[in-house]
Amino acid sequence: MEGMHKARAAIMRVLGVFIICLFAAMTVIGAYQIITRYFFNRPSTVSEELLTYSFTWMALLASAYVFGKRDHMRMGFLADKLLGAPKKYLEIAIDLLSFSFAGVVMVYGGISITKLTMIQTTASLRVPMGYIYVIVPVTGILIMVFSLMNAADMMHTDFSEKEGA
Repeated sequence: MEGMHKARAAIMRVLGVFIICLFAAMTVIGAYQIITRYFFNRPSTVSEELLTYSFTWMALLASAYVFGKRDHMRMGFLADKLLGAPKKYLEIAIDLLSFSFAGVVMVYGGISITKLTMIQTTASLRVPMGYIYVIVPVTGILIMVFSLMNAADMMHTDFSEKEGA
């Protein structure tokens, strides 16, 4: 278990730094876009595309980060009323459903859409759209890994008290 927690901490650290760098880059690019649009009256289409794709990447990676912290949104109206083994099994089932969704929709579907869009290019940046969409399967893999880690944590959690997960 200790190794799993160290691995999670390392992944979270790298993911956090990458998200912070994306946000910092978005801030600089956004300032550049404002300056070129309002002061020089020459809007930059490249900066607009970069902002759009950076925001998408940041949102997806942040969702994986939240899964890693086990702070993802869930409807706790049932789980919060349970104690003991039923709560443990429900929490594990939720993690396994998240794992399945990430595997089927994000990884399998993301790989399919990435392959499909490799021949299309973005309007201003002129890079294949597949490079933009590659973040979907990457995020899916991260969510799958975190879901398995969360399920393993739930197996070793005592739900006899009201706190729990």
